[in-house]
Amino acid sequence: MESCQQVLQQGMQELAITVDDDKLQLLLAFIKLIEKWNKAYNLTAVRNRDEMARLHILDSLTVLHFIKGSRVADIGTGAGLPGIPLAVFLPDIEFTLVDSNSKKTRFVQQAVLELQLKNVTVLHTRVEDIKLEDNFSTVITRAFASLQDIMQLTHHLLNRNGVLLAMKGQQSRQELATMTVPYSIIPLNVPGVEGKRCLIQIERFVDNG
Repeated sequence: MESCQQVLQQGMQELAITVDDDKLQLLLAFIKLIEKWNKAYNLTAVRNRDEMARLHILDSLTVLHFIKGSRVADIGTGAGLPGIPLAVFLPDIEFTLVDSNSKKTRFVQQAVLELQLKNVTVLHTRVEDIKLEDNFSTVITRAFASLQDIMQLTHHLLNRNGVLLAMKGQQSRQELATMTVPYSIIPLNVPGVEGKRCLIQIERFVDNG
């Protein structure tokens, strides 16, 4: 894991993220868990540890500074991305990781237990079936659906001042042309990854009466 550790340390330095050894060891343990469970559960097409560090962990952490409020939902979390890396760095924020794939939520629940993350809840359900007493301050998605679908499926989860964060690859003009609410496009530079990434930040589109 030495090479993997160097990838993470250098990447987080480029992202201006301060990391102590405890957090670093949690991230490395998470990568080991993905690698172990991947053989049976097909969690990700990425097999190389260093690539997992770049394409999963560092990619997730590019949005660290955009998380808002005290309650965050990660919709379509898959193998726990970006939710688990973010929860490691934001222990005072409550994360709810949601996915409809039972194998993936089973893995995420096991990862939460093994990493002893006290601020993470895992839900095996469809996003449209989630019912809450307290809504979220941030809803984040990573490669989940089109922007319009994301907005339609998640609007009931956000509080009045909540923000929707959609992690995307290169954004198509056609998709953005359908937007009817204000949004911001924030370029994301993932250390060691050439492909273009961006964050679509959408605020003030929730009306809770």
